[in-house]
Amino acid sequence: MNHDFWEFLQQLVDSSEIVIDRHKGSTHPRYPQGKYPVDYGYLRGTTAMDAGGVDIWIGTQGNRQVVGALCTIDLFKKDTELKIIFDCSEEEVQSILDFTNVDQMRAIYIKKEWNYGMGTR
Repeated sequence: MNHDFWEFLQQLVDSSEIVIDRHKGSTHPRYPQGKYPVDYGYLRGTTAMDAGGVDIWIGTQGNRQVVGALCTIDLFKKDTELKIIFDCSEEEVQSILDFTNVDQMRAIYIKKEWNYGMGTR
């Protein structure tokens, strides 16, 4: 069903350089009270809806696997985006959602389904 989507998203990450421009614990430029719960960056050489690189949240699992995607809407910027969730535990995903669902921004998490017969998670 959605196997190709997740495979393509994984290929995009695997074939791109991850640039971390906001490290875990750093403050958000518009909201200094917000500290990034995990590393955040973009994929160099890609293009997202905001004309920047495709955004990616990078957790600490060490599996180098896409685990899901975050769909966001920002009423302040009047934009929507898809952000890749990479190597994140369930706790890290929850901390990202807590960080993201503030003020004029809302996000939903789409979890990658692992039961595609790929043999491994």
